[in-house]
Amino acid sequence: MHIETLGSGPSLVLLHGWALHGGVFAPLVQRLSDRYTLHLVDLPGHGHSRDTDVALTLEATVDAVLARTPPAVWLAWSLGGLFALHAAAASRQVRGLAMIAATPRFVKGEGWPHAVEASVFAQFGDDLRNDYAGTLERFLALDTLGSEHARAELRTLKQDLYARGEPAPAALQRGLQLLEQSDLRTTLPTLTVPSLWLAGRRDLLVPSKAMQAAAQAAPEAQFVEIAGGGHAPFLGHADVVAGEVDRFLQSLSQDDAA
Repeated sequence: MHIETLGSGPSLVLLHGWALHGGVFAPLVQRLSDRYTLHLVDLPGHGHSRDTDVALTLEATVDAVLARTPPAVWLAWSLGGLFALHAAAASRQVRGLAMIAATPRFVKGEGWPHAVEASVFAQFGDDLRNDYAGTLERFLALDTLGSEHARAELRTLKQDLYARGEPAPAALQRGLQLLEQSDLRTTLPTLTVPSLWLAGRRDLLVPSKAMQAAAQAAPEAQFVEIAGGGHAPFLGHADVVAGEVDRFLQSLSQDDAA
């Protein structure tokens, strides 16, 4: 599995969202790599990890990342959040969580109203089989819809999409299944590390209220809402996101020193 390491300082593991790869975090790399060592993961079936033998399951993927990275804070966007939450619940190697547009459950359910219908991900799975390229472009449009910088964000995501080759169709289907079926809400009260929950107020995939609810269920959690942000706020609001992540990481360093 491909993990790119760059920068210097305390370690930060970064996990991308569905269909993309670690390169999507370029705006954060530009703003954080002078102070932190960044470990940019390409999830199985994505980017340079397209042909890896590691399965795109929570257990296998997390075990592979833990084996290749030092103790670190994990930053995760969208689908990547499921892996980060699982890792934090399973290993003391995770020192903290920074969740961007990610929740423990991505679909509506009992006691979890602020999410999309399960049929959304099922429909994307059906569409992928009939129109691979068109479906990916429609998903990217949904990623940016609502953001005050939607046009620029969509242009960036389209440029990034195939920058490391096409994601594997089987991995995309498996990722949609994870988004549709995973429910990690029971891990929240048991978290033993601090967490930061960064939400875009205009996010149409992961509503801000869902992230606020997740933060309220976790100990030592901070919730931050970005007023004009959509589902990928680290693109259109990179300075704000990097600043909040830096502040969070600095607070952890101060706690360690104390």
